[in-house]
Amino acid sequence: MSDCVLAVDIGGTKIAAALADAAGNLTHVTQRRTPHDDAETLWDTVASVLADTLGAAETTVTAVGVGSAGPVDIPGGTVSPINIPAWQRFPIVARVAECTGLPVWLGGDGLCMAMGERWIGAGRGASFLLGMVVSTGIGGGLVLDGAPYRGRTGNAGHVGHVVVDPGGGPCTCGGHGCVETVASGPHLARWARTQGWQAPSGADARELAEAARLGDPVALRAFTRGADALAATIASVAAVCDLDLVVIGGGVAKSGDLLFGPLRAALTRYAGLDFIRGLQVVPAELGGDAGLVGAAALAYSGVHW
Repeated sequence: MSDCVLAVDIGGTKIAAALADAAGNLTHVTQRRTPHDDAETLWDTVASVLADTLGAAETTVTAVGVGSAGPVDIPGGTVSPINIPAWQRFPIVARVAECTGLPVWLGGDGLCMAMGERWIGAGRGASFLLGMVVSTGIGGGLVLDGAPYRGRTGNAGHVGHVVVDPGGGPCTCGGHGCVETVASGPHLARWARTQGWQAPSGADARELAEAARLGDPVALRAFTRGADALAATIASVAAVCDLDLVVIGGGVAKSGDLLFGPLRAALTRYAGLDFIRGLQVVPAELGGDAGLVGAAALAYSGVHW
């Protein structure tokens, strides 16, 4: 039986881990809800997930890949996720290495999503790929010239904070007018309410998509507005990175043609340069497993980027 690696995905909603083989197949997936108490309570949950998953291994585990919500600090081996306030410069690499006795490779969750989709998902074989997650927030990761691109600190590809509306509202990052303030799920629903969408209390982007499918004009405008902002972001990143493929996942992407139809139409307006025209934008294929698959790719790389 071949060796395997341990893949870990740390997010604001869940902590997940799995064993992965060299073909990207996941087994023994373990998952817990992310506690939002204090740093050590959260770490105890991670340690429990690691122990349960490692305990299920029937062959040698050679390394650990950790994908985490960011920002991350690859040189320092720490994470400071915006959606996990209890962890500020938390030494995740040192803690996981101590807990498992294995070499640990760290990457941002957006980068792991892009790597997973390029390995066995919708981005197979792409040399210049942007992976995007459009959900409660907007994240991203870049694969350039066939290799994951992390940047100076590990945070390259944070496309959710590309500014699309300089006069726009505040963002959780501290800036203003980021695409996340326009096209993320909560902001789509919030804008629709300001325009008269009659929705039950607590209704979110899923209910907004249902309303749009039934022909609600405000809901349809909300998706068109969000898609336009995403298209502007994609065109900007493509102009800088000369992309050949964009893969979009996340909860909002599950709305299908409600998002991808107007997005592709808007991209034809923004993509004026010859090398951007015809850029393919496709739905992700791996769903919630993309982060784990990408974390496994980190571990198999054997290179501390």
